[in-house]
Amino acid sequence: MRDRERETFAAEELAVVLSRYDLGQIESVTEFRRGSRRRPKVGIVCDRGKYLLKRRPRSEAATQRVANAHRLQDHLLAAGLPLPKLVACTPGGQQTFLRGPYVYELFDYVRGQSYSGTGDETRSSGEALGQFHKAVRDFDGQGMPSRGDYHDANPVRTALSSISNTMGSHDSAVGLESELIETTGELLNTYESCCEVVDVIGLRGWPQVMIHSDWHPGNMLFRHHEVVAVIDFDSARQAQKVIDLANGILQFSMLSSKHVEDWPDELDERRARLFLEGYLGLETITKEEQACIPHLMIEALIAESVLPIAATGSFGRYHGFRFMKMVCRKSAWLARNAERLAENVVAASSS
Repeated sequence: MRDRERETFAAEELAVVLSRYDLGQIESVTEFRRGSRRRPKVGIVCDRGKYLLKRRPRSEAATQRVANAHRLQDHLLAAGLPLPKLVACTPGGQQTFLRGPYVYELFDYVRGQSYSGTGDETRSSGEALGQFHKAVRDFDGQGMPSRGDYHDANPVRTALSSISNTMGSHDSAVGLESELIETTGELLNTYESCCEVVDVIGLRGWPQVMIHSDWHPGNMLFRHHEVVAVIDFDSARQAQKVIDLANGILQFSMLSSKHVEDWPDELDERRARLFLEGYLGLETITKEEQACIPHLMIEALIAESVLPIAATGSFGRYHGFRFMKMVCRKSAWLARNAERLAENVVAASSS
């Protein structure tokens, strides 16, 4: 879907929704072109301040997910985690989302910058995840989704099995069908191997907590190189906390470039260590969890890549097959260096 096809609010729709909030005189409403094209957002400037309005599709399941996510966010705010405050609607001032043709949420606007890759930002992002996991120890996760993360996930296997059909006529794969099959087979074998290692170490026997499940630079806002807001709790669920941690290390240590063919095999190990140091300043992990991290990082890398490629043939602006080749290279590097990376976790925990 091109940006011009991004869903937007109708003027009448906005008028009805905003009338349900005590905002005073509206000064301006500006389309906010970030995030999912199917979940439009607008920035609002009014007498009482600045806000962000978000629209979601409506269904009973989606509405329940919103209600549960808001309950989690209220808990995290009370524990001191930096995130945008939900705004209650009228009358009564208790409900924090509106139901109509869609589901609507209004948040305080938080001024901040995107991740620029500095060491301070990276460490602060790890600290914020440690704060998150510490805060949810006493959170009642009843009603929240369980599982559905990237570890040992059948949707990942299904995606890998279907990619050759999805990509068959895609520009990036024409004439390379046999190589495409070989690449998907390599990724599937790597994924299965990592799943087995992690399960042998014992992940399934570890307690589940609430995890954010999408801890990456795009879901952080920074000011003066510190996290001032964690956003997007759409994927929050119950799982083992190391699943969050491994994905966070991966996301904050990825190295890229303009052309996917030029992405380096390795990760930025300095940023990985800084993220870990930040996290371990607030939360602890066991030796078994340490051993799992490199293998979970590979699982997360493969899962995040192949699901959109199976659906669309692309990964964002990148051709799907070329992106998969890069994922193969990075996965192989992680596998070769798994033991050393796990040792670095131990070093970070003792620093």
